Amino acid sequence: MTSFFAEGRFCEPDAGQADVIENAVQDLKNEGVDDPLGNARRLWAHVFPKDYVDHGEMMDGVFARRYQDLIEQRAARTPMSHLLGYRDFYKHRFVVTADVLDPRPDTETLIEQALCAPFETVLDLGTGSGCILISLLDERRQAVGTGVDLSAKAIAVADQNAKRIGVSDRVSWAVSDWFSDISGDFDLIVSNPPYIAKSEMDGLGPEVHNHEPRAALTDEADGLSCYRVIIAGAMAHLRPLGRLIVEIGPTQGAAVAELMEHAGFAQIAVHQDIDGRDRVVAAQIEVN
Repeated sequence: MTSFFAEGRFCEPDAGQADVIENAVQDLKNEGVDDPLGNARRLWAHVFPKDYVDHGEMMDGVFARRYQDLIEQRAARTPMSHLLGYRDFYKHRFVVTADVLDPRPDTETLIEQALCAPFETVLDLGTGSGCILISLLDERRQAVGTGVDLSAKAIAVADQNAKRIGVSDRVSWAVSDWFSDISGDFDLIVSNPPYIAKSEMDGLGPEVHNHEPRAALTDEADGLSCYRVIIAGAMAHLRPLGRLIVEIGPTQGAAVAELMEHAGFAQIAVHQDIDGRDRVVAAQIEVN
């Protein structure tokens, strides 16, 4: 059997253990998990250390029990990131728990747009795991930032990630309802707010609907209420030529752009993600 997951410590299952993988794949397939073979193999690589050579003892012991437990949790549609404890995003590995939104590749579009112009100060509203703010600070080593979230548990996860990635000396955290406890102004404000409408929640997959924090997913309204608050408050916290960049759902580009236009922003642009879907709206303060 050839190697299937290049990740540090890794133990390839031998022929005598192939049935364990096959049974796991069948369990995942029966529960409708996408890519059951990939999931089973990835969890195997996560559980069994590369340098564990006594396969018989390994299969009879704690490693095998842990593997089966993870397969059962994945079959119950617990997200892979919650089982592994991390998600790779942009250039780093971020700690992920059930208290934060699982970072997604689509959000990297926001990172790319934010890095298109210089900034020295950045505010991240609804920071969650901190993946946006920390990625930006790691790319701009002279910049400082503030991450805001209504959840103290989310802030704790973000702080852990900042320390692991080495930007904690340039970041501060605040438990705040958007701008309510924020003072000062910034070159850049970014946000990936809850943008799923309440009416759309039942259509989400079980990994998202049942396991990710609901408050990070939906505004319990039309999906636009958080943008109204962010856009209305951003002007008072942006420096001259300051930029506001937000992630959006793929059908919200025109509506969010209109909100920015009515608030007096200029150079408004909707940007697509790697799949060609509207994903980010960026704007700048107009200077007369």
